[in-house]
Amino acid sequence: MPLIVMCGFPCSGKTRRAVELQEYFEQNTERKVHNVGDGTLGIEKNAVYADSQNEKNVRGSLRAEAERRINKEDIVILDSLNYIKGYRYELFCLIKHTQTPHCLVYCLTSAEVSSTWNTERDVEEQYTQEILDALVLRFETPDSRNRWDSPLFTIQKEDTLPFEAISDAIFKRKAPPPNQSTQSQPLSSTNFLYELDKVTQDVLMAILNSQKTSVPGDLIAVPGATEKISFATFSWGCG
Repeated sequence: MPLIVMCGFPCSGKTRRAVELQEYFEQNTERKVHNVGDGTLGIEKNAVYADSQNEKNVRGSLRAEAERRINKEDIVILDSLNYIKGYRYELFCLIKHTQTPHCLVYCLTSAEVSSTWNTERDVEEQYTQEILDALVLRFETPDSRNRWDSPLFTIQKEDTLPFEAISDAIFKRKAPPPNQSTQSQPLSSTNFLYELDKVTQDVLMAILNSQKTSVPGDLIAVPGATEKISFATFSWGCG
């Protein structure tokens, strides 16, 4: 699933742009589009963003919901503030793991414009001025030089979305390669048991040899491991 991450100040037009993107892809492709965001969770914004733990829980729920929508064909639009650099990196790790492209759409407005648009909302949809100001101060601006913020599309309030460029970014680019440590290595069924037995014997011999010269607390090397382990007294017996 290609992932489109929305980003910007509160009341910067993210949801409007997310809807425009959803309509474009539904009209011009046969792919299903999932729009995941604060609205889909039904959160009370001022209560959530006034408490760091509540906010962390919501970010986790949004990430989990986006991950749940992953498949080979659908498009997911993550419509939230996504203002923390570390969180955007987490999303980047997610798309690396699932082997799908992504892009970032940054709705750029001034704090003054966001504040004005906030007051034009229905009262129950508004941020308090205190919460809005705090979120603006905490906002970490995306940078296209960072892998997790690239490709980056910066959109100002009067701009038309570059639909074709965004489409190319998520459909014509290769997904970033997964980390080697997260890739499952293929095992040959014909020699797996032999290799397993060999590795097990090597580890056991290393431990038995260490018993002759080591005392509890010493660090010993184990074949195939990059870190040493702490030696303890072992008891061998039959059940």
